[in-house]
Amino acid sequence: MKQKFRSRVATSFVIGVLAVCAAIPVFGQEEGGPRRPVPTGKTPRTADNKPDLSGVWGPEHVFIYDISVSLDKGETLPLQPWAEKLTKERMSKDDPEANCMPTGVPRQAPYPWRIMQTPEVIAFLFEGNIHSYRQIYMNRKEHPKVLNPSWYGDSIGHWEDDTLVIDSVGFNDKFWFDFAGHPHTEQLHVVERYTRPDLGHLVYTATIDDPGAYTKPFTMHGKSPLLQSEELMEYICNENNKDVPHILGKDTRK
Repeated sequence: MKQKFRSRVATSFVIGVLAVCAAIPVFGQEEGGPRRPVPTGKTPRTADNKPDLSGVWGPEHVFIYDISVSLDKGETLPLQPWAEKLTKERMSKDDPEANCMPTGVPRQAPYPWRIMQTPEVIAFLFEGNIHSYRQIYMNRKEHPKVLNPSWYGDSIGHWEDDTLVIDSVGFNDKFWFDFAGHPHTEQLHVVERYTRPDLGHLVYTATIDDPGAYTKPFTMHGKSPLLQSEELMEYICNENNKDVPHILGKDTRK
């Protein structure tokens, strides 16, 4: 069996620490070798002539570690004072994602993810953390009147020409936006826009509107390469979370 081109680390916490302290291997490159070329070609299309976003995609690092670097040039995060204070007080060991909880939206884990596309539902499958998923409902136009706050919220989608637009609400306030600890509230409303300009690239934005934690909406920008011929591996963070005390040098479970 050929060696996988990307390394697996026991826990998401380990990857977060390594990302802050040193450079980590970039998805899409051989371990210790050159970056793999991104596939070239035209944008694939479905039978109904919509862009086919299906495939396994690499993560966008600014959607993992610090969302402040994903903004338009010259812009800064419009944090409310309490949210800025909380961000500075948070410790990486307390990051819910590092403790095997879902990433939430629009945060990503440092592992590949897959889009599965149908006319009725589009699913995002995540290799990392708890091997979780999101469902984007294309067959309804409104969110339920009553929502139980959840990690991934309620997502409905529609097409605007060749752009998939996803509107999501109904989030809990438990997940962090990134490894840096930026918070949000249950007032969070996220609008994502995905395009596939060619075979090998997925380009997207996420507009964050949370009047509970930010003074105005802001937009994040990201892109992912197609990981051609790759498959998602089963990775269950909970099975390896016992390693975290060894990394910290003490047992944090007490």
